[in-house]
Amino acid sequence: MVDRPSRRLVGQPLLYAISIFASLGVFLFGYDQGVMSGVITGPHFVKYFNEPTPGEIGMMVAVLEIGAFFTSIAAGRVGDMIGRKGTLFLGAVIFTIGGAVQTFTLGFWSMIVGRVISGCGVGLLSTIVPIYQSEISPPNHRGALACMEFTGNIVGYSSSVWTDYFCSFIDSDLSWRIPLFIQCVIGAILAAGSLVMPESPRWLIDTDKDAEGMRVIADLHGGDPGNSVAIAEFEEIKEKVQEERDSGEARTYAMMWRRYKRRVLLAMSSQAFAQLNGINVISYYAPMVFEEAGWRGRDAILMTGINSIIYILSTLPPWYLVDRWGRRAILLSGAVIMATALFATGYWLYIDVPQTAKAVVVCVIIFNAAFGYSWGPLPWLYPPEIMPLTIRAKGVSLSTATNWAFNFWVGATTPIFQELMTWRLYPMHGFFCICSFVVVYFLYPETKGVPLEEMDAVFGEDERGAMMDNESLASERASLMARRLPSNHRTNSFPSQTRGGRSWLRLFQRESTGPSYQPVANDE
Repeated sequence: MVDRPSRRLVGQPLLYAISIFASLGVFLFGYDQGVMSGVITGPHFVKYFNEPTPGEIGMMVAVLEIGAFFTSIAAGRVGDMIGRKGTLFLGAVIFTIGGAVQTFTLGFWSMIVGRVISGCGVGLLSTIVPIYQSEISPPNHRGALACMEFTGNIVGYSSSVWTDYFCSFIDSDLSWRIPLFIQCVIGAILAAGSLVMPESPRWLIDTDKDAEGMRVIADLHGGDPGNSVAIAEFEEIKEKVQEERDSGEARTYAMMWRRYKRRVLLAMSSQAFAQLNGINVISYYAPMVFEEAGWRGRDAILMTGINSIIYILSTLPPWYLVDRWGRRAILLSGAVIMATALFATGYWLYIDVPQTAKAVVVCVIIFNAAFGYSWGPLPWLYPPEIMPLTIRAKGVSLSTATNWAFNFWVGATTPIFQELMTWRLYPMHGFFCICSFVVVYFLYPETKGVPLEEMDAVFGEDERGAMMDNESLASERASLMARRLPSNHRTNSFPSQTRGGRSWLRLFQRESTGPSYQPVANDE
């Protein structure tokens, strides 16, 4: 009797299944960020919490970031100790508990406690999901898969807004308790599913579980342990792990700061600007922004829902563009459009004419679309890309903690600033968009197509750095196979950026004054 082979996902179906399911983690904190925007304007919520002040509203919304801040710092150590998969499970369970406390809250302080607990789960999830995603993704799809992950975040945000809208027709406290309860359902699904997901092969190899790591890599390459690409990838990861161990350096935050300070600061700055550029003025308080512009009550939530659909659509182009145009061009062009939209929003609110309501809706939609295409997904992709394996979890935890620290500041102060600064709030965030343009233009290296194991060369920390030139970056597979396979296998997945109508990208290129990266071919 012949045994039937077990049916299991391998190759690209496995990769995309993992990516989609892991995106539930970012769906959760997208949902949690958006759900409060509609809830806080509902009459039953306002009555239940005794007409909360702007400060109390800001605290209920933004206190989530306090929990997220502390656990995102801890997530680096937790992720190294129990693995990426275990951290994902832990974050989902904590988030579900927090959602239950919010749903059955008895008053202001129990709501605060529930939001903090959910924030602790969000901190773990928002740190570990990008790490997990980057470590399982093939290089020529790494950017696209990270952008798909961010789309999951915005689908979560949009789902919460539409849930708020439809529940606003319920004439009881269920109008705000149901949207909060849905968090628990999604969190439980993620916790259960994380138990059957494969562990990160890079973490497995780094913890001397080579056989398991090789099996996961083989599954991601079609399920054949003899696959030459899978073997080459395993050997390169193992070689890098051994190289780091031979260096004798401790894997501490002090070592990370001493040796990789530039990378850490770039990673942290990307997340800081993602918040300072004004997105949470819109995502947390969109109904309040629309009310300020002349829309009222349920109409303000409806406009927020329509805006969220366009927001989702704006996250789709980077799936295709991020591994073709590169990271810099997308960040720079996004900053320009966002700054323009924010200055325009402030202008229309300042002149306060009959057309203001519609004009502000257009400006907000343009801003959200630009953010969804650029500063939304890229700050979640860039930090895990540029960090070496040995301190990746710690480095990403710091960048994610930066996100939540600035997230808290923006969320807590926006209702107060809206009262004190009125229209001036939007040009203020437009100014931060200009600052982000300058920082990216002068300081951010391009990482498109660079293997995770060869990122040292981009930062001039590799002995080959002096010989390298990044006029054209090949995909990770091209680099990997150039070392391991005959020359007839070598390919370049990324055509020149100046070819075929893409010469506008030259606007965002800067002449390099130092060594930069190019995959090294072995002339075997």
